[in-house]
Amino acid sequence: MVIGDALEASSFSRNVPECDSFVHLVGVAHPAPWKEKQFRAVDKKSLEASVTAAMRAAIPHFVYVSVAQPAPVMRAYQQVRRECEATLAQAGLNRTILRPWYVLGPGHLWPYALVPVYRTLELLPHTREAALRLGMVTLRQMTDALIWSTEHPVTGARVLDVPAIRSVQVRSAPNPNKDAVSYS
Repeated sequence: MVIGDALEASSFSRNVPECDSFVHLVGVAHPAPWKEKQFRAVDKKSLEASVTAAMRAAIPHFVYVSVAQPAPVMRAYQQVRRECEATLAQAGLNRTILRPWYVLGPGHLWPYALVPVYRTLELLPHTREAALRLGMVTLRQMTDALIWSTEHPVTGARVLDVPAIRSVQVRSAPNPNKDAVSYS
């Protein structure tokens, strides 16, 4: 862990250790359409600072959580996330970009009511692609995808969309006293 101001590379870049992956998880809490200024001030600025720090430390792989695109809502959020992805590409960093739409987790029970609707839309040919792209993932699926991404760095660029995030599984070894994990 490195302590610093996520918006100012100079406050933490000298302390970024040599490592295999830099995982960027900074962003505005509870994104909403009216938070465009915050997306630019926090999400974009923190990504730019992290790219600077990762490049200074010669980190070989960068992991970034973006958002599913295109989507009918949250245009400002999507735009800032696209700009962040472009920043990573322009920097020439090897990168894994995760593109969830909505992560189901504690404290957010209402979206679970939409799960059957999504499943139905995924079965219909004319709505399948959008329903899969804009589907929901669980916190466990997202965590597994982040772990897998850091353990399997890529040369160039890799994008994990909702179906890919759902397909990654990191399972604990049968013996709970061991630290090993297996990937599938």
